[in-house]
Amino acid sequence: MALYADLHRHLGGSVVPRILWRYFHRHERDLAAKFQEYPAFEEFYTRERNSLDEYLELHTLVESVQTAQTLPYFIYRLIRGAYIFENLAYLELRYTPYYRTDEHLNQTERIEQMRSIVEIVGQASKMSEYPIITSQILCMHSRLPSEVNKAIVDLALEMKEYVCAIDIAGGDSYYQTRLEEFAGLYSYAREEGLNTTGHLYETKDGCYPQLLPYLQRIGHGIQIPLQYPELLPEVARRHQCLEVCPTTYLKTGTLKSLSQLKIVFDRCFEAGVDIAICTDNAGLHNVRLPFEYENLLTLDVIDFRQLQACQDAAFRHAFAWPYSQKPASLLTGLLSVDNPKLPVYQ
Repeated sequence: MALYADLHRHLGGSVVPRILWRYFHRHERDLAAKFQEYPAFEEFYTRERNSLDEYLELHTLVESVQTAQTLPYFIYRLIRGAYIFENLAYLELRYTPYYRTDEHLNQTERIEQMRSIVEIVGQASKMSEYPIITSQILCMHSRLPSEVNKAIVDLALEMKEYVCAIDIAGGDSYYQTRLEEFAGLYSYAREEGLNTTGHLYETKDGCYPQLLPYLQRIGHGIQIPLQYPELLPEVARRHQCLEVCPTTYLKTGTLKSLSQLKIVFDRCFEAGVDIAICTDNAGLHNVRLPFEYENLLTLDVIDFRQLQACQDAAFRHAFAWPYSQKPASLLTGLLSVDNPKLPVYQ
């Protein structure tokens, strides 16, 4: 069995449409009334949008029902599907904890409640029946006040049992007026030993070289090889990995065809820049990680050798993978005919 790692998956966008629709019809009558029949809901939920901002609005639909009470329900189904249908051995879930707190509380109370949200997500993700190694990435948000974003970084530092890194999310066009603030938060995180990634160079509106030095991985980053290939040698020197999420770029209108990613992979491989292929929002896309691989191969965007290199890079750049080897290597040793721990059946 091939075992994979997904380094870029949003908790909000990870709920597959069938599960979300069933939840609405069992628990949310107002939302269920808008989508009486499943096919209409799936078409609405998974169709392509005209922009990143329009696409991100779908997250609010899921965030509104991902509460402290319901998160275990959604996470159980997420982990089960990732293990059974995607062969995932490792998964980093990212989200903004503030948006899972009770919106009726004041800001101070919501900041305090974020701790319990992280604990709920962490405990719900650990299942003996579906043994995936998981960790959380807490996302600052471009539309949240600075004091909330600072509290998210502090929480990540305090809860390393569950959290492996921080990120910045929200529409990338909104970073522009707050670059100094976000750079300061990233610098603080790095000084305190916290891992960092960030949604950057995803669209033409999100190209901020000022933030690149603070990142260990780059969330998406496709505009670097597409528009600014002169930056690739520096990205390679820093050993930064791009988290490329193919289907996202079709859903947000960033690219017209996955074939346009060929230049991204070609230029990165030529420059020695690692790429991890990820899903981003597997539920919103109704596309799981093995299908991302297959689509890229079918369109000749990459070949099998490059695919394996990307799969290896995912484990090499995983913030919380506890082994020096990827799962396939561990299995090779386990299944060796010379392994004395294997039972012999006659």
